[in-house]
Amino acid sequence: MFRMQIQSKKKCIWYCSAAVSFLLFLLLNLWCDHLVNMQDAQQMAGRWSEKKDVAQISCFFSSKAEVTEDTIQSFEYSLKNVLQEASITETSENPSARLWVDAYSADGKITLVNGSNTLDANAIGIGGDFFLFHPLKLITGSYFSGNDLMQDYCIIDQDAAWQLFGSNDVVGMTVYIGNVPHIVTGVVRRPQGRMEKAAGLTSTVVYVSYETLEAYGTSNGINHYEIVMPNPVDEFAYGKVKDGIGIDEKNVEIVENSRRYSLPNRIKTILAFGTRSMNGKAIIYPYWENLARGYEDIIALLTVFMLFLLLYPVVTVIWCFVHWWRHKGWTLKDVWHTGKDKAERAVERRREKKHPHKERDVLEELERELEEDPYADSEFSWLTDEPAVGAEPADAASEEPEKVQTMKMQTEETQTPQETKEEQQS
Repeated sequence: MFRMQIQSKKKCIWYCSAAVSFLLFLLLNLWCDHLVNMQDAQQMAGRWSEKKDVAQISCFFSSKAEVTEDTIQSFEYSLKNVLQEASITETSENPSARLWVDAYSADGKITLVNGSNTLDANAIGIGGDFFLFHPLKLITGSYFSGNDLMQDYCIIDQDAAWQLFGSNDVVGMTVYIGNVPHIVTGVVRRPQGRMEKAAGLTSTVVYVSYETLEAYGTSNGINHYEIVMPNPVDEFAYGKVKDGIGIDEKNVEIVENSRRYSLPNRIKTILAFGTRSMNGKAIIYPYWENLARGYEDIIALLTVFMLFLLLYPVVTVIWCFVHWWRHKGWTLKDVWHTGKDKAERAVERRREKKHPHKERDVLEELERELEEDPYADSEFSWLTDEPAVGAEPADAASEEPEKVQTMKMQTEETQTPQETKEEQQS
């Protein structure tokens, strides 16, 4: 009895610890989801389509790639033809709806002037729908598009606003870049976290058009291109971008952002531990890609802990199932017969519902016939004193059925001589 109590307590502790392990697994899973969802630059595919039928692809170029706006336009033209050949067309009734959207950017430096205030800042020259992919936190104002006809706009962060104007409320004011006036359309909040600073956001950043950066600043050329496009099958978009971009693999790195935090990619990151940080390409990542790669490592590490935490309850469930299976009081054959019986009863009930009065009518008809003449036209009519209906009269010997005569003959044959003698005397 005492031993059974100890075993019961051990099992209770085991089950409770397995439940706690599974709870920790769920908490870590929620934390990973939070880390993924907080990266807006990696979630454009989800914002573009809720059906998960599109993919977000990013291309990072080295300076040797020499990517220009003509390169981007040539790729866009070829992509349009590729989608038409694949019979992928826009089905929306909205005339302004688009099958895909893209953006590109270049890093550099630029000088902004407002009266006596001058600011040398890091700059990102943008083209296409850059702010669709990177919805920065606006303090005031709005975004501008790289597709706008007029490109004399800029967005500055809160530090630049204070240094140039002494206020954050500067939307609509003018700064001079290369002696050309540019209108401030918005002020954004620059992230200040540890990961953001490590990714490169350590100083003021200004967002201008790619044309402005090329004309009035110092530029490293287009080093980043991203697109959201239809992805009817896995890696369709990735393959079309890789084939269509037309740049040597040594000078470009292509990433499918919409799948980078999936479980298979996490496993790849874990298996690439130690070699992942080695980079043989002369590519400088923008800050948002550095940030994404940093969180890839964090999420991969959390995934390792999650797998260990999940292993314990899974083993517990398997052990409980094996123990229950060995001590069950039935077999698969019993289950088969039980299921078969239930199926037959179900068929019978369905038949009764379909013909509820058929069997009852047959029984009533038989009872009615028996009441009128119980032995009429039956093989037992010889038991009655009267001949069957329609039968001709016969003598007593012929009235006996053949079966009865046979039985009498067998009885006579089995009688002993003594019994025969006594019968004759009587």
